[in-house]
Amino acid sequence: MRLHKNLVVAVIKVLDGVFNQNLYADKTIEKVLKHDKRWGSRDRGFIAETSYDIVRWKRLYSEIAEAKSPYKHKELWKIFAVWAVLKGIQLPNWPELNETPNRRIKGKFDELIKIRKFRESIPDWLDEIGLDELGEKNWEKELNALNQKASVIIRTNTLNTTIDKLQSILSDEDIQTEKIKGFPEALKLIIRKNLFLTDAFKNGLFEIQDASSQLVAPFLQIEDGMKICDVCAGAGGKTLHLSALSGNKGQIIAMDIYKNKLHELKRRAKRNSAFNIETRVIENNKPIKRLYGKIDRLLIDSPCSGLGVLKRNPGSKWNLSLDFLEKIRFTQQEILKKYAPMIKKDGKLVYATCSILPSENEQQIDEFLKSDMGKAFKKEDEKKVSPNQTGFDGFYMARLSYK
Repeated sequence: MRLHKNLVVAVIKVLDGVFNQNLYADKTIEKVLKHDKRWGSRDRGFIAETSYDIVRWKRLYSEIAEAKSPYKHKELWKIFAVWAVLKGIQLPNWPELNETPNRRIKGKFDELIKIRKFRESIPDWLDEIGLDELGEKNWEKELNALNQKASVIIRTNTLNTTIDKLQSILSDEDIQTEKIKGFPEALKLIIRKNLFLTDAFKNGLFEIQDASSQLVAPFLQIEDGMKICDVCAGAGGKTLHLSALSGNKGQIIAMDIYKNKLHELKRRAKRNSAFNIETRVIENNKPIKRLYGKIDRLLIDSPCSGLGVLKRNPGSKWNLSLDFLEKIRFTQQEILKKYAPMIKKDGKLVYATCSILPSENEQQIDEFLKSDMGKAFKKEDEKKVSPNQTGFDGFYMARLSYK
């Protein structure tokens, strides 16, 4: 591989944004890619994939480069040099790379990969929590899986097409896919491409959604004509799936505290031909209390640490903190108790997270069921999706029925 300086400079800009300004990697990459419209798909791919790779292995590469936060411009170049050397890429004769100690980099790498926190590139506090909650063997397996590159998986929008028709249409647009056993609406890209530019996407034939996430909506066991509520809807990936499963029948109420996210959901719903979705902004408890005892199916896609989706959001592990994790556990229990009264008698609730920590998952359900509110519910089923066992995102979901 031959390195081009303008592309490497773009990577350095991304690293500065993520490491020094605590910006989200995806948003930073998106912004940097707008700087030069002459970049082709290969150039843009190099910038994005290299940036994500270095963000993923930030701790390991920083340790090898002997670079510490806040990262000066020179140190960011050292980190990039570590990445290039370990990838076997010949370094060009640029001033920023002239003093790169190739042999020391390789020697330091061999030394550090024997230590888990460097080998898997995670903060000390997070390593301790994972070790405590999952045990050394499982924690190491999950970490290794979460450090792999994420596959691009899409969900067929059955309101507008079938999976076979979609696969054929994408093939005509030079995008090859394969079906995934056990996931009736999922297609996996064989070669990564920009899907947002395709006519199939613009016409609402699919949404990008990991296979694990596609398990949540069916887990609600919805039936025709039901009144369904998604109370942490966000931009509505699972809401749209619920609409497709309902065949545009019944009523789906999508709620969130963020108005801008619900605005995005409205835009997506229009593209998807999902017409049974109503959005409501949660500004106080009034819209919640109005629905007490009126909902057949309730989805709580709860805020969480996001540890199950590190392979597609590697930068999030550097933005997490022990304080945030403790607060989010409290919030998860609070949300369960706040929204559970919405359920009708014989109705059902699904609590879901994209975390692999028991303290955010089954322990939250156990605590809820022991509470005064939770005593009226019974756990019907739960599902844990392991990144190590499936290759997909880590997810947890529990279905509770109202007695």
